[in-house]
Amino acid sequence: MINFNKAQMLSDLGIDATNNGTSTGVEFFSNGDYIESYSPVDGQLIGKVKTTTKEDYEKVMSVATSAFAEWRNMPAPLRGEIVRQFGEKLRKYKEPLGQLVSYEMGKSLQEGLGEVQEMIDICDFAVGLSRQLYGLTMKSERPMHSMMEQWHPLGVVGIISAFNFPVAVWSWNTALAWICGDVCVWKPSEKAPLCGIACQNIWNEVATENNLPEGISSIVTGDYKVGEYMTQDTRVPLVSATGSIRMGKIVGAEVAKRLGKSILELGGNNAIIVTPDADLKMTITGAVFGAVGTCGQRCTSTRRLIIHESIYDKVKDALVNAYGQLKIGNPLDENNHVGPLIDTDAVNMYNNALEEVVKSGGNILVEGGVLSEKGYESGCYVRPAIAEADNSYQIVQDETFAPILYLIKYSGDVNNAIAIQNGVKQGLSSAIMTNNMREAQTFLSTTGSDCGIANVNIGTSGAEIGGAFGGEKETGGGRESGSDAWKAYMRRQTNTVNYSTELPLAQGIKFDI
Repeated sequence: MINFNKAQMLSDLGIDATNNGTSTGVEFFSNGDYIESYSPVDGQLIGKVKTTTKEDYEKVMSVATSAFAEWRNMPAPLRGEIVRQFGEKLRKYKEPLGQLVSYEMGKSLQEGLGEVQEMIDICDFAVGLSRQLYGLTMKSERPMHSMMEQWHPLGVVGIISAFNFPVAVWSWNTALAWICGDVCVWKPSEKAPLCGIACQNIWNEVATENNLPEGISSIVTGDYKVGEYMTQDTRVPLVSATGSIRMGKIVGAEVAKRLGKSILELGGNNAIIVTPDADLKMTITGAVFGAVGTCGQRCTSTRRLIIHESIYDKVKDALVNAYGQLKIGNPLDENNHVGPLIDTDAVNMYNNALEEVVKSGGNILVEGGVLSEKGYESGCYVRPAIAEADNSYQIVQDETFAPILYLIKYSGDVNNAIAIQNGVKQGLSSAIMTNNMREAQTFLSTTGSDCGIANVNIGTSGAEIGGAFGGEKETGGGRESGSDAWKAYMRRQTNTVNYSTELPLAQGIKFDI
């Protein structure tokens, strides 16, 4: 167990735990009601945050749009230098911020620290990218004409993040938006609002030290109604939203009504295919971490294990044995593997899912249940469960944000397994465990996995900063983080320059006057 001092952690992050005063990132306090943040670790009140009223929101947008007019004119490499400094601040505050992520959200301390490291990594990526916002030059069909394509910042980027990654997903968006010349207004999850306050406080240090205008980064707090302010606001050309499919459909529709742009990172129903040529040790490690890491509350968590019939019993027995070794408890104790679910609503969904799989004809291999003895007083600790099921069950088709792993048997060749894997509405992450090159390449081919992420011999959970993150189908189709995801935060412009003394028209059209 680490020496965890809650008061010191909050103080280090600029959060006043004595009177629960918090700022929205501009020079005024919110006027709304309080959100109380309780830790799922011990059920204790961490602090309170005032919600953003419509009047507050208008003030935030006024400051943000004013800041954009200045920020967009700073050369991109200089914006990159600001992001570099933000990354250095994150290194300085990595331990207390990682602790807050673990304590407020409930993931293990290792994962909390890892989430802050993701923030640092995306800052490093963005710094390099600030010198690589490349356009194109093209050959014109008209003599003495040149053509090029360049990219310009969009404006105010709205970010709506989920509780399960309360800081990293914000940074994936904001680090790229910043170097592109955009400013950001962030609505952190109402289930982890103090993580948002902490990040804003860290940014404020960088902004003050560089004499930057307020509004390059701002936060708004509250429930879905605050999110609606952004989705309906024509001053926000891009809204990046992470959450459930239900939420994403609402956000996407609202933004589309005003012909705005959206990046949607929604649900996952991720599977690992286990073929007869799989390495069993690697398979078990990848499946167990994928299923129980963050207590099954990652969008990339492993929900389904699709196992060939010839090795099904062997894999099943190894998994049951591995689950018997899991330690459930305080996530700030590094000896524990599994922390709590976010709240009692999540516990109810977990219980309902286990009931539904039995009603559908499934067989529970590893019993679940809610832990209530000493040390589990918050009521949010559950046992990771394993159930044998069929892919057609409605509960298997749906995503349950909890540590429930469904074992599904397949026969025949790998194409049958791929069909089962693709046979859900979500399309985020996928994996295959095999040492057979043909199976691996089939999985990665045009007729293979239909997900945005497809892995060979690693699990579904987690992703590296350098690759674009996102999924297909009802996962939303958006991309964040690496590769060329930066283009979503900019507008494309085609330019033609005529440096001749004539005005020839395209396609050889004649228009003599």
